[in-house]
Amino acid sequence: QVHLVESGGGLVQPGGSLRLSCAASGFTFSSYAMSWYRQAPGKERELVARITSYGGSTTYADSVKGRFTISRDNAKNTVYLQMNSLKPEDTAVYYCKADRTWGDRSTYWGQGTQVTVSS
Repeated sequence: QVHLVESGGGLVQPGGSLRLSCAASGFTFSSYAMSWYRQAPGKERELVARITSYGGSTTYADSVKGRFTISRDNAKNTVYLQMNSLKPEDTAVYYCKADRTWGDRSTYWGQGTQVTVSS
């Protein structure tokens, strides 16, 4: 049974930092690329960051470059999103996603964690 469980969200002041975690189980984590998406009220879900299965390549949305860092620990079946210099426009529900482009092309989503940036 596949599970992706996000944690680490919460309320933070502008300029502050949060570290999100996504713990995976029920599939071969090291075979999947992992991504973080976010969706703010009234807006479409957008890709924030992506990391390859082996961790050798990362991709970021322009809006978070230089502030956010995605990483993974395949030994712990966990992907992280370090968020620094947070802005009010970063407020959203953040979702963890696993996918692979081979085999059965499975895609899995977590339930999301709320990040609120406000003073």
